[in-house]
Amino acid sequence: MTAEDPVRVGVLSLHTSKESKAICNAVEDLGHHAEWLRSENTTIRVRDGSVTLEPEVDVIANRMLLSNTEQPCEELGLSNTLAQLVPMLNEPSTTLTATHKLSTGAALAANDVRVPDVLLALASDRLNAARDEFGEEAVYKTAIGTHGGGTWKVGPEDPINAKVGNRYAFLQELVDRDGQRHRDVRVYVVGGEVVAAMYRYAPDNDWRTNVALGGSVEDATEDIPEEVREMARRSAETIGLDYAGVDLVEGEEGWFVLEVNPTAGFKGLFEATRISPAPYIAKLAIERVGGEVDDDRVEELSMTLDDSMPTAMPAAFSVTESEPTDIGYTEEIVLSGTSGSKSVLAKSDTGATRTSIDTRLAADIGAGPIKSITKVKSGSHKSSKSRPVVDVVVGVGGNQHTVTASVEDRGHMDYPVLLGRDILENYRVDVSKRVDRDAPDSPEEEE
Repeated sequence: MTAEDPVRVGVLSLHTSKESKAICNAVEDLGHHAEWLRSENTTIRVRDGSVTLEPEVDVIANRMLLSNTEQPCEELGLSNTLAQLVPMLNEPSTTLTATHKLSTGAALAANDVRVPDVLLALASDRLNAARDEFGEEAVYKTAIGTHGGGTWKVGPEDPINAKVGNRYAFLQELVDRDGQRHRDVRVYVVGGEVVAAMYRYAPDNDWRTNVALGGSVEDATEDIPEEVREMARRSAETIGLDYAGVDLVEGEEGWFVLEVNPTAGFKGLFEATRISPAPYIAKLAIERVGGEVDDDRVEELSMTLDDSMPTAMPAAFSVTESEPTDIGYTEEIVLSGTSGSKSVLAKSDTGATRTSIDTRLAADIGAGPIKSITKVKSGSHKSSKSRPVVDVVVGVGGNQHTVTASVEDRGHMDYPVLLGRDILENYRVDVSKRVDRDAPDSPEEEE
C-alpha cells in the first residue's frame, strides 16, 4: 500500500452508537474506506496455518464497550484476536487497564500521576474496618462501571461490601472544594494531543457529573491550565491509549485524575465545545498504517458531529431490531446493594416509570445512600407522595441493570420489588408468564 492508496479502517463496535457512526463517517469523508466490524459481517478463519479476517482491513479503531457488557472477557478476547492480525488503536491490554478503575489508578500512581486515595479489600470486614480513613464522606464504587452507575457517596455509618453484585468495589477519597458547586473536567486526548475539554456539573439532587445522569456541560478547552492538559496527556500515555477521555477534579490540594475512559462518549463534549473527536481518531488510524489525510479537512469535519447511519453499516443489517427477550409478569431477580445481595420475586409494571423496592429489603442489601427525593403519583390517588431514591443493581435473567430505584413500604403488597420501565424497556413483558404460578402459596395479583 502506498500513501496515495485509500486505507481500510475497521471500527470494532458491536453496539450502535453515535461515536462509532461518527468515526466511520469521518474515515469516508477523509477519502478512505471504513468497515464497521459487527456481528453481521465479521468472521475470523484459521485454515492451513493462515489466519484471515473478513472484512479485510488495514487498521482497527477499537470501540468495544467492556464496561457495559455482561461478558467483558469474551469481547476482550475478540479484540485481542483481531489485534494479532492488524494494527489496532486502543489495544486490548490498554483497554483492560482503563476499564478497571483500580487498575487505572494503580498504573497512574506508579507513574507519578496524582490520583485520589483508594482501598480495595477482598473481604468486606477489612473494607469496613478502613472506612474511617476516608473521612466523613467517601466515594464507594464498583471497579467496572459506566455512565456513573455503580458509584455512591457514603457516610461513616453506611455499610459497604467487597462486592456489589458480581463486581468488586472499593473506597475512594472524595475530592471536592468546600462551598463550590461540584464539577469535574473531561479532557479528550487523541494521539497525545488535547482535542477538546469540557467542565461537567452535577445535576440538582446528585453529586455525580455524568452527562448520562443529567449533568450540564461547559466548554473548557481554552480555560483549563497547562497542568491539567499535561496530566491528561500523561494519563493516556501511561495507560497506553491512543485516544481517551480523561476525567480530572480539582480539590483543595490541586488536581487529581479520576478515570481514563477508552470509549468516552462524544455527545456531551460536542454539545459543550462544538468539536468532534471522530475526525482526529480517523486521522490517527489512517496515518498509523502510512495513509495520508488533509489536516485542514480534519479540522473542518470536527466542527460537525456526523452520527448519521454510515455507508459502512454491513449490508446484512436490518432496520428491524431483533426481538427483545421475554420477561414474565413475575420474575425471580437478584437485588444487590452496598452490603449484600438477595434473591426475591418481582412484579413487572410497564405503567411505572421507575423501579421501586421495599424499605426493609433496601435496608437488608444496603441500598443507598439516598440520592434524592422524588414525587410519585400512585394508582388512583391524585396527590403525589415523596419517596427516597437510591442506586441498586438488579439482576434479571443473567443481565445486570444499575438503576435509580424509589424506596417505599411494600409490606402490604405481594411483591417486594416492582420492575419499572427503566428495566422493562430492555425486554418484552409476557403477562401469561409467572414464575410463582405453580408455587403452593402463590400470591394473588396485586391491586
